[in-house]
Amino acid sequence: MKVWIAHEAGTALLGEVPAGVTVEPWTDPGTMPSDPAGVRFWVPPFLAAGDVGAPLGRLPDLAVVQLLSAGADAWVGRMPPGVALCDARGVHDAGTAEWVVTAILSQLRNFPAMARAQARREWAYAEVTPTDELTGKRVLIVGAGSIGAAVQARLAPFEVTFTLVARTARPAEGVHGVADLPRLLPESDVVVLLVPLTAATRGMVDAAFLAAMPDGALLVNAARGPVARTEALVAELASGRLRAALDVTDPEPLPTDHPLWELPNVLLTPHVAGSVRGLLPRAYRLVGEQLRRYAAGEPLRNTVVDGY
Repeated sequence: MKVWIAHEAGTALLGEVPAGVTVEPWTDPGTMPSDPAGVRFWVPPFLAAGDVGAPLGRLPDLAVVQLLSAGADAWVGRMPPGVALCDARGVHDAGTAEWVVTAILSQLRNFPAMARAQARREWAYAEVTPTDELTGKRVLIVGAGSIGAAVQARLAPFEVTFTLVARTARPAEGVHGVADLPRLLPESDVVVLLVPLTAATRGMVDAAFLAAMPDGALLVNAARGPVARTEALVAELASGRLRAALDVTDPEPLPTDHPLWELPNVLLTPHVAGSVRGLLPRAYRLVGEQLRRYAAGEPLRNTVVDGY
């Protein structure tokens, strides 16, 4: 059995490889490392661009696609019959949670304005103070999965209060359903988006969603750009009523003439929340576990279904 992986370094990070399994890096989309016959397990590149599913038709014996990303929206519905799709749930918890905490603190403590003042060589104390603070804020996490739990754990020492929302309410765990958002948004100072991109979440953050947030609230998008309707987002942020920290946008990359670049109440980062040095070791540790499960005939983890 062959396993094709997206990174040369991944070979040394997999751990014990089952007997009879050959691991080959496939790093150049235009050149296959060997005959594709017998490739049963494929690990595509992290944040693959373009027609991500194009190689699927070139691997006739494929049985498993193991992603390195937590989001699988680009792949759902594209698997050939009999091919399992697995995401990297858990791999990005720490990195994404760190980005969320950094983004929240940066916006609340007015670091972007201070960075602009530094670029002008201005000691702009009167301009940037007093800043807001995280202590005592009401934080609404929309997407109460593993990343949401990691964000909650890291924000807890800041003496914030939490409200959690998931696709389906879990009353025993204190988790609300999406239907409760209109009631919860007006009571939230910081709204963190961590949901996968699905038919149900696409455009979730629309004009009504944003209008329900209180004056001065902060929207943090670490999910996917299309979760928010860009026109509504620009209109609300341009008024100055809300603030935002966005790691993802729609479209992405953001065109150079897009109005979001110019808004002083918006912090933009180029989809970097999960791009940390620990990514590959954590990701290929999961790949190794999955490979050993598959070789032993055991159920795979993180299997993605069309309903996502």
